[in-house]
Amino acid sequence: MPKVLQQKTTVLPGGRVEIVSPELQEGLTVDVVVRFDSPKARRSAIDILAEAPGQRLFKTAREVDDYIREERAAWDR
Repeated sequence: MPKVLQQKTTVLPGGRVEIVSPELQEGLTVDVVVRFDSPKARRSAIDILAEAPGQRLFKTAREVDDYIREERAAWDR
């Protein structure tokens, strides 16, 4: 059964990654898989909501205030 070596490291200048382990013998053939989080993957809640079907009901704080004022006025009738 193949052994698995998992290490966290920092990308070096030029996009280089260095893995050092006494288990790695010179001349040994290995498979290397690099997983990383893309900085572009993080989006704000506003961006996610903007892409949702129907989008947002109000585009400005003024529109929200006007809507709330109209609703309160309707309660008093």
